[in-house]
Amino acid sequence: MSRQRPVIGVFDSGFGGLTVLREIVRLVPNAEYLYFGDTARLPYGTKSAETVARYALGACHFLESQGAEHLVIACNTATALAMDAIEANAHVPAIGVVEPGANAASALSKTRNVSVIGTEATISSHAYHHALERHGINAYEKATPLLVPLVEEGWIDHPVTKQVAEIYLQDAFVRREQRSDVLVLGCTHYPLIRPLLRKVVPSDVAIVDSAESTAKALAKKLGIGPPSASAAGATQAAGARAEMAPAPEPQEGTPDFRFFVTDSVQKFRRLGSGFLGHPVDNVEHVDLGG
Repeated sequence: MSRQRPVIGVFDSGFGGLTVLREIVRLVPNAEYLYFGDTARLPYGTKSAETVARYALGACHFLESQGAEHLVIACNTATALAMDAIEANAHVPAIGVVEPGANAASALSKTRNVSVIGTEATISSHAYHHALERHGINAYEKATPLLVPLVEEGWIDHPVTKQVAEIYLQDAFVRREQRSDVLVLGCTHYPLIRPLLRKVVPSDVAIVDSAESTAKALAKKLGIGPPSASAAGATQAAGARAEMAPAPEPQEGTPDFRFFVTDSVQKFRRLGSGFLGHPVDNVEHVDLGG
């Protein structure tokens, strides 16, 4: 960390990465945040790996030009398809959302069977499958694309959303002979419906939010340590089984935000506050071309 108050760049194809930003800010409020949402070119899920890599590298270089000292690739599709290219070409450290989510799931799973839900592009890349396989975990992957527009519609606790989730997840938690004991939310929209998903999956299934896992991984990189043993014990005692390892102790401080989008500033302000849980101001329109 080159200064006491780090400058953290967060990149996503649109709005979902704001859930990652929300979790990072909860742990690391004393920072400057630069968020780039490529809203003019979403969804990335319909693009080729080469196109996604080109878009992602352009966004990363833009954030670097604005002073970013750390990069968070908060887009599951970009992480799955372009992380190698980003790590090879970025000039500052970069972290994606797949490995932290896989690490958290591995730490929690007792049956060594984990289910992952995400967009078509993320699931078809098998990025989570490969990451979990390195931990000796059997991964059941399920594309759940209808959940994204339902979240963006604001139907986060709607009977239709619950019914769609039940249909998607019955294979993972009802029909499979080897039932998973962990569900990984492999899309940054899905943390907004985590309470609904908690009602859908069996009570003994842990839910891993890759946004939360990524925030913890970044905090560790920044040297923000875990809580004291007594605090960790209190976290574990709060339920029969903690879904995530105890988070690092949050810092004190007030974050500064700058948001950059490639499409409507007004739409980003309107929808973004729901994802971030915080007013979204100071939004600038940029055009990276190509």
